[in-house]
Amino acid sequence: MQPTKAELRTAILMARRAVSPREHAVEAQALARHLAALITDAATVCAYVPVGSEPGSMDLVDTLHGRGVRVLLPVARRDIAGLQWGEYRPGELVEAPFGLREPAAPWQGADAIAQASAILVPALAVDRSGVRLGRGAGFYDRALPLADPAARRIAVVRDDELVEALPAEPHDVRMTHALTPTHGPVPVG
Repeated sequence: MQPTKAELRTAILMARRAVSPREHAVEAQALARHLAALITDAATVCAYVPVGSEPGSMDLVDTLHGRGVRVLLPVARRDIAGLQWGEYRPGELVEAPFGLREPAAPWQGADAIAQASAILVPALAVDRSGVRLGRGAGFYDRALPLADPAARRIAVVRDDELVEALPAEPHDVRMTHALTPTHGPVPVG
């Protein structure tokens, strides 16, 4: 029997917490290098600031920004329908709910995601068919249907979080790529 989403989340989060700071840093550097090769023609990218044991680092965001890409970061609030988006400016992030860091207001509405030709999506895992396992709050489940259908949807994961199959639901928006430290961008879906 396949594990439930809750069981998978618990196991992945435990495994992430066991990663040493050095290994996390090495993986984050590799992700930033791979991202630079993947995003070559984008004017606007939706990204996110990793927190805790999430793969990546601010280098992912700074790599894009340093190449002249307009970077939009999510603003998540339980009292606002859907994710809002704020433009990234180095040194201007503020503390936010859920332990996040985000751009200060003013923010753009949920439909700003449609401006992006690539969307970096936080994920606990992604499977070979493009199904993404998130943390379960549904913010990206509500945001991704507003994206340009041609946009690359890139789940950022550790190598062992690219798996053969995950439980899927009808509302799941499939990823087009997984970005892993060792293999770089891997087409999925």
